[in-house]
Amino acid sequence: MHYRLLLVFILNALAYCAWAKPPLELYWEDLVPKNYVAPETAIVHDGSMTQPNLDAPVVKKHDGKLVRIPGFVVPLEGSATETKEFLLVPYFGACIHVPPPPPNQIVYVKFSEGVPIDNLYDAIWVEGTLSTKGWSGDIATVGYTLEGIKIEPFEG
Repeated sequence: MHYRLLLVFILNALAYCAWAKPPLELYWEDLVPKNYVAPETAIVHDGSMTQPNLDAPVVKKHDGKLVRIPGFVVPLEGSATETKEFLLVPYFGACIHVPPPPPNQIVYVKFSEGVPIDNLYDAIWVEGTLSTKGWSGDIATVGYTLEGIKIEPFEG
């Protein structure tokens, strides 16, 4: 009897995996509403790291979706070998060496457990549930948050 119950459990688990939808693959342009034109931003030459376009709107249809997004890591919390919280940005150096991109071009990512980040110079894929709930910190105002499930190297 126990074997039958175990077999039913295994078959149900396999069926769920086979029918589970893959994450929606998003790119940075997918996070900007169609027909939205960002206002011109004056270039600041005073050495400050001001953030342009704080009113940048988000795409509401992605709210609550399981997604996969490529980008670069700006670590916020973690150790030298792994991180639990970071900003995902479309290009290397955003928020560190140059002013941050608009909020709809930054994703605040949080993992319940630390994940390894091998090299901050390398792009990664991040998978998780996306939210249009913003986030604000010392270095940026963010339009999206993502509850991370996994990361992997970007190969594309």
